[in-house]
Amino acid sequence: MIPFTRLDEFWRKPAVYWPLLLALAAATPLTFAPYYHFWMMPLLFGAFIRLLELRPERQIRSAYLFGLVAYVCQFYWIHTALHDVSGLPNLYAVPLTFLLPAYLALFPMLSVWLWQKTRLSRPLKTGLALPVYWTLAEFARERLLTGFGWGALGYSQIADHSPLAGFAPLGGIHLVTLATAFAGAWLVLLIDNPKQTRQRLAALCALTALFAAGALLRQTDFTRPDGTRASVALPQGNIPQTLKWEASQAEATLRRYFDLVAQSRADIVILPETAITVMLQNLPTEVLDAFARQAETNGSALAVGIARYTDSGEQYENAVINLSGYRSAQGFNMPYYAKDHLVPFGEYKPLPFITEPLYQMMNMPLSDFKRGGADQAPLIMANQRVAFNICYEDGFGDELIAPAKRASLLANASNLAWYGNSNAMYQHLQQSQARSLELGRYMVRATNTGATAIVDPKGRIREAAPANTTTVLNGTVEGYTGETPYMKLGGSWPLITALIALAAGLFSFGRRQTKQ
Repeated sequence: MIPFTRLDEFWRKPAVYWPLLLALAAATPLTFAPYYHFWMMPLLFGAFIRLLELRPERQIRSAYLFGLVAYVCQFYWIHTALHDVSGLPNLYAVPLTFLLPAYLALFPMLSVWLWQKTRLSRPLKTGLALPVYWTLAEFARERLLTGFGWGALGYSQIADHSPLAGFAPLGGIHLVTLATAFAGAWLVLLIDNPKQTRQRLAALCALTALFAAGALLRQTDFTRPDGTRASVALPQGNIPQTLKWEASQAEATLRRYFDLVAQSRADIVILPETAITVMLQNLPTEVLDAFARQAETNGSALAVGIARYTDSGEQYENAVINLSGYRSAQGFNMPYYAKDHLVPFGEYKPLPFITEPLYQMMNMPLSDFKRGGADQAPLIMANQRVAFNICYEDGFGDELIAPAKRASLLANASNLAWYGNSNAMYQHLQQSQARSLELGRYMVRATNTGATAIVDPKGRIREAAPANTTTVLNGTVEGYTGETPYMKLGGSWPLITALIALAAGLFSFGRRQTKQ
């Protein structure tokens, strides 16, 4: 058996250390959808921690490089949206593809900087402080500058057989991130701690308890069926983004979705985000009436994704309208949900005096929406109270709690044609799985090109449509009632507040120990 000291010397060599660090970061996409190799993340994170320990003088730059490479590999589809779909020249598209990962990598770097400044024994520093700092950094990047939480450690565990997913209904995705970080850190203390038998035994017991608790939580039902069932049809139009907003394509798009609605025989039918590519108020009410009557003939309640002007007519919203029982005499007065959490650069223009020239080079219509407002009422469809969210919004579990409390069913309407046949659609689906776990309800996903799916309250994919095909996904859902502990807590802030207090205590305790 090779002594650990000799192995450590080998890993420290720059010719080994840096390629290994890059390889660990590049492998992180395999832990997320569509691959779902959840078991890899604690191993990758643990190996990353051990590398940091071996080269303390390189910890900050190592953390930044790890984050940069990991996020570029996970979010390579930014280039697809900018260049392949929007038509931005590579001269701009390539550096802009690196811009978001370069920003996101600041957060793991910050957590490692705090870890480096903490003066504690190894079990406390590596086994407790680093997972806490990392989780706080993940939370911060989900919130700052409208937030981008994709790629958080916790999402890697939202998979059918992952025990750590059981923590989602207890404390949300950030508790799952904390549990995943603990798993990686405790593996380091278990495996690479040859002279500390007690510490290794403690790490083994902690890991066993962590996975056992997660498995037990995974089997616990925090919400319950309310006795209602509904059949659901989710038409997937498969309209290429390069054609979607062409005026000459509008009639063909309307015809395609009308035909898909006509084929659907379900209690609830939901069309994707901006399925109809004409502004609501510019669409003849006879067209809306035709959709509504066809759905009614089929015995269906119908919801349609469409952009609408605000009542003032000066701004526009990304909306889902409820056409159940609609008649043209109503005009444009129908219940609707309008997207509230907008995508920077995609749905509103931050720093327009800087970014406006880029928009002029891209084919990106409707890039300055108005927010719809928080906690909008569910839409009544058949026997369900449906809480809608649109595209990017289901990446923010805290924002869905209030509407979910009043709803029996969750629904996401999305158009991910921006990202071609990339992993973006599946990473987005995984976030819907996390929201179903957190909120204890079915989530139905109506998308233009994929991933159209039905997810149950345990985060499992019950039905899924093949991507990039014109089809209708059919399935059955149950209405659910009740609240998970995460919902009762009101979101992530109780956990985050406790972690901030713990982090401050660990940091200050270490400073006092150093002075003594």
